Amino acid sequence: MDKDKGSNIMEYTKAYYHLPGLFEFYELYKVFLPLFRDHREYFYDWCEIGAIYGAPADCIWGGGRVGFGEESAENVAALMKEYGISARLTFSNSLLREEHLADKKCNRLCELFEKSSALNRNIQNPKAQDTDSTEKAPQNGIILHSDRLLNYLAENYPNFYFVSSTTKVITDFDEFACELNRPEFKYVVPDFRLNKQYEKLNALTQHQKDKVEFLCNECCWFDCYDRKNCYENVSRKSLGEDCEDHICVSPMVQKGYRFSDAMKNPGFIGIEDIKNTYMPNGFSNFKIEGRSLGSAIVLEFLLYYMTKPEYQLKVREEIYLDSSLDLF
Repeated sequence: MDKDKGSNIMEYTKAYYHLPGLFEFYELYKVFLPLFRDHREYFYDWCEIGAIYGAPADCIWGGGRVGFGEESAENVAALMKEYGISARLTFSNSLLREEHLADKKCNRLCELFEKSSALNRNIQNPKAQDTDSTEKAPQNGIILHSDRLLNYLAENYPNFYFVSSTTKVITDFDEFACELNRPEFKYVVPDFRLNKQYEKLNALTQHQKDKVEFLCNECCWFDCYDRKNCYENVSRKSLGEDCEDHICVSPMVQKGYRFSDAMKNPGFIGIEDIKNTYMPNGFSNFKIEGRSLGSAIVLEFLLYYMTKPEYQLKVREEIYLDSSLDLF
């Protein structure tokens, strides 16, 4: 992409970050969100929080990562509503059968979060006016993989918006473009290996670009050939099936997730990429992964992607010194 092209787009386009850990990192967000609201000068003015996504523990519709959040759904919904942030339920299990659709826990979550949505206003529009986000009422969403679940949710809970999950592992660009053209999805998260196909990305229509949600900080081996099987293993575990752990094929598997390694990934999208390449070319939505990581590393994502360098220590101290929060 031409970094000089369309520089005036920066005047009215913002980066909307979709953050991990709706249930898993409730305590972190309970401390971070007041800082983000009350000390906006600490943070880049070109970015906003578009959504926070996740799923509670023992959620059979869950996928991608096994949820471990224990916070009550009522508290989570109330926190998101208080700060005008869209809550996204991560229901990306790829192996759901018809009998799974009646699961009481997942349906109760849908009832609660649909009810907490204010249906007439939606902060997800990248072209929205820059008014105080606390005065805006967010529409909640659902990230999913299964078309069976999509059809069920669209019929029974029509007031959500839907996100096509990266767990589909869409690595073919033409297939990705077809997914963007599906009207039932408000956003589509491609496989991270499409992140740098600039010529093809730039050729998308603006309507398509508005639906693209890039996965920025994936640490998975760029040449992984077994990613779909990894996600299916998580789906089986979420369903309670007795199955062996997936064996990662990455040559770096022993190191685990390290942000410094993710930054070296060929698909990594950093803040300079966002400001100078993606935003000037009409892209606004960026997903940060991290549900299976600890609060401390998620805080590092918030510092890197959202916080001005001169205030990063200040924000880190405010978070670390909060006596109610255990980051490790």
